[in-house]
Amino acid sequence: MFARTLALFGAAVLSLSVMFQPAAAAPDAAFEGHDYAVVKSPQPVATGKKIEVLEFFWYRCPHCFQLEPSLHKWLKTLPKDAQIRRVPAVFRDDWLPAAKTFYTLEQMGQIERLNSKVFDAYNIERINLDDPAILGGWIAKQGVDRKKFEAIYNSFSTQSKAMQGGRLATTYAISGVPAFIVDGKYLTAQSMTQTETRLYEVLDQLIAKARAERSGKK
Repeated sequence: MFARTLALFGAAVLSLSVMFQPAAAAPDAAFEGHDYAVVKSPQPVATGKKIEVLEFFWYRCPHCFQLEPSLHKWLKTLPKDAQIRRVPAVFRDDWLPAAKTFYTLEQMGQIERLNSKVFDAYNIERINLDDPAILGGWIAKQGVDRKKFEAIYNSFSTQSKAMQGGRLATTYAISGVPAFIVDGKYLTAQSMTQTETRLYEVLDQLIAKARAERSGKK
C-alpha cells in the first residue's frame, strides 16, 4: 500500500512540474541601432509580392563560410511570403571572379548543388578558383560542361551581373559581409547581433515588420 501511495504521489508531482514548467521565453524585440539599422535610402525589391531577404556575401569570406550551415537550415523555415536573394558583393577587383562563378552556376541551374562545394573549395581545400584554368578543371570534376561554363563565365552579361551586385552593395552602404537587407529597408548582420541565433531572431522579426508594413498595419 505504501509503495502504491508513493508511486501515485510521485506521478502527481511529475504532472505538476510539467504543468507549471515555464514556457520558452520569446526572443527580445529587435532593437534599432543595435540589432539592425534602417536603410537611409530604401530600394525597390526584385521579389515582387514576396518580402525580399537580400544576402550579401563573398565565397572567400571566412565569416560567410561559417554562417552557411546555419543559414541553409534557417532558409528552410522561411515563410512562404518571403524569398532569399543572394548577391555576391564586389568591393575590390579580386572579388569579381567569385561573383562571376556564382552567377554562372546560377544561370546553369547548378547553384543549389555546388554552392556549398565552392565555399569548401575556397575555405577548406584552399583551391584558388579565382584562377580561370584551375576553376575550369575544378568545374569539370563536378560534372559540369566546362566549355559551356567558361562561355557563360566570360560573357558580357555575367560580367555585368557581377558589377551590378557590387554597385548594389554600395547603394545599401554595405561595409562588410555577410550582411542582410530585409525588403529594401532594414540592414542587419551578425556583427550587429553578435550571435548567429540572434541574427535569425532579428531576421524573423524584420520579416514580420515588413509584412505588417506591406499590409498597412505598421
